Amino acid sequence: MIAHASGRNYIIYLTLLMGYFLTLIPLPEWAQTFRPQWVALILIYWCMALPERVGVGLGFIVGLLLDVLTGTLLGQHALGLSVVAFVTIKLHLRVRVMPLRQQVFTIFIILLVERLLALWSTGAAGYPTPSLWYWVTPVIGMLLWPWIYILLRDTRRRFHVS
Repeated sequence: MIAHASGRNYIIYLTLLMGYFLTLIPLPEWAQTFRPQWVALILIYWCMALPERVGVGLGFIVGLLLDVLTGTLLGQHALGLSVVAFVTIKLHLRVRVMPLRQQVFTIFIILLVERLLALWSTGAAGYPTPSLWYWVTPVIGMLLWPWIYILLRDTRRRFHVS
């Protein structure tokens, strides 16, 4: 039984890989501001669904890889996604029982925390403060959450990831 469950880890990694692809898709300059936090949303789902298998360590590794892929300050996403994973795991029992329309507000707060940590780390490194459009991304993630949740839940059920 344990070998069967651990053999399905590739689904988690494939969905995170899909999040990387969605993050790296070229967009016009005006649309870059509205790019959702794909990797953070996928990590939140897996931390809620399987907190015993997806945790802070994976959040850190996923964040470091995202830093390397996007060319941002090394550790910026690693810090943010580690905190996102920690907060999600601490709240997962409460959030999972909420209807989706209530979950979106919790997801919004978690995504805001990630953006705030990214802003703090770039500010500490001396980079200029971004415009107010910087804060649109958590709103977009909040609006996308129901679809991401349903898509990943159906994927988890279809491939029997538990």
